[in-house]
Amino acid sequence: MKKLTLLLAALLASASLSAAEPASSYSVTVDFPYTTKYVFRGYEFAKGAFQPSVKVTSGDFYAGVWMSAPVDRGYELEVDYYAGYGFKLAEGWTLDAGLTAYSYPGLDTSGGADKTTFEGYVGVNGTLGIFSSGTYAYYDVTLKAFTIQEALGYSITLDEKTAVNLLATIGHVSPDVGSGYTYYGFGATVPYKLTDKATITAGVQYADHDIDGVEGSHFWGTLGFTYAF
Repeated sequence: MKKLTLLLAALLASASLSAAEPASSYSVTVDFPYTTKYVFRGYEFAKGAFQPSVKVTSGDFYAGVWMSAPVDRGYELEVDYYAGYGFKLAEGWTLDAGLTAYSYPGLDTSGGADKTTFEGYVGVNGTLGIFSSGTYAYYDVTLKAFTIQEALGYSITLDEKTAVNLLATIGHVSPDVGSGYTYYGFGATVPYKLTDKATITAGVQYADHDIDGVEGSHFWGTLGFTYAF
């Protein structure tokens, strides 16, 4: 998915999920994180925000809603809706395809901005030795922008309740009109299992880009609670 913490979880789980049989029923995961800064593809969208989400999974199909509610009213509320499907490839590898709708309910559109944009994506998840890999291509049909992104994850198990998850990403955005840019980031999260269904996760992230005249070099922290039904 579009957010770094969600992508990290998907990468680190991809091998085991692709080897498992399709679930006979659905599962629901709810997430309640706070982030000191909201950065997407190297660009800052808020200084601090609550970012709750709900994801429903049934077999290889998934769908969800993700929200970013800035604590500073000078930034826009964002609500994203997504759905996708995973296709099993070789052992430990899956093909993931889906669609995301990015919605900004309070956005002033008098200047020509779009309240909702739609982006399709396709990616391959799997393992490369000790690393988890996710290679994705995105195309926003509203903004007419193509993005390619690679992410590598690595997990260090500390004990049965705790791990350290590392993630590095690099991507390039190419709009149909105008100049593109490259972004990259690094992150570390530490999930702690309270129960088999409840987890608290703390993390730190860094991201930057090569856009001229736009602030980069972002560093921020996250803290969240996840519950799986």
